[in-house]
Amino acid sequence: MLEPIRLFEDRFGPIQYVMAPMAGITDVVFRTLIHSMGAQAVVSELVSAEGLVRMNQKTFDLIRFSEEERPVGIQIFGHEEKTLVEACKIVQEHGADFVDLNLGCPVKKVVCDGAGAAWLKEPVKLGKVLTAMKQALRIPLTIKIRTGWDEESRNPLEIVKVAADSGVSWVAIHGRTRAQGYSGLADWELIREVAMHSPLPIIGNGDILTSTQAKRRIEQGYAHAVMIGRGALKNPWIFKEILSPEKVNYDFVRLVEDHIELALTHKERRRAFLSLKKFLAWYATGYRNASHFRAALFKTEDLDELRVIARDFFVETKFKPIDDGQPFLMGGHG
Repeated sequence: MLEPIRLFEDRFGPIQYVMAPMAGITDVVFRTLIHSMGAQAVVSELVSAEGLVRMNQKTFDLIRFSEEERPVGIQIFGHEEKTLVEACKIVQEHGADFVDLNLGCPVKKVVCDGAGAAWLKEPVKLGKVLTAMKQALRIPLTIKIRTGWDEESRNPLEIVKVAADSGVSWVAIHGRTRAQGYSGLADWELIREVAMHSPLPIIGNGDILTSTQAKRRIEQGYAHAVMIGRGALKNPWIFKEILSPEKVNYDFVRLVEDHIELALTHKERRRAFLSLKKFLAWYATGYRNASHFRAALFKTEDLDELRVIARDFFVETKFKPIDDGQPFLMGGHG
């Protein structure tokens, strides 16, 4: 077993289980909820460095966070050194605990601009940019990468060494290449190989849908920590199952009420309403009558009615682990 991440140990304890950044999912509401459910660190959804520097209000909304989330990182992406450096300063001024640079997004419009996974093809230039970003920061800088651009150019250990030389604090590795997108299986053997030779803590990411899988990756020395993404949507109690299994109370109604209250606290009513429809539909995935529930959910235009519909459905829903191997939310941004 590898040592846990001790970057924030004095304030928050060691870190082994992290909520992965997911576009359109890990907003202030879901991060706050999932932190209360045991996540030891959380990371924002993808945020444009260009949007921050241009003071775009919608972009600034993405870097809002609650005190209850800490330690919380803001993940940015971009391709110009000056813009990334300025974005780092903005994130720092907003009080985040760390800045995370996305080097794994496979989406065409991102990589065509030279951002996301495109950086994996330019390790020397990346080192210069990471050094400049780190010099602008008092808080830690972390990165999230893929195993390479494609199968013929896998270079995670090279990127890790570049990151270490630049002052980066940890590297999260999604175990697929950019060319794979979200197909196939994450290569955990490669993640373990990198972790064994890395000068930095490594967080492994990819295909962790159950608490058993997460614990096994740690216990068998695959990485210093793991990131859980889709698994936390299939099972919002996954972090509690890992850390305090004897204290888990699978109360769907309580979960839904907590999510509704957090949404109304952190978002204006209309945006909260639309967001809740999305998350409630995800929570229902795989359960009996889920299709009828989703139909009623998306038909209603009243928040109070939505609350009743959700309560009526989830009061009859008994949680069961779902590890059926079926595709579920096969997306994200890294």
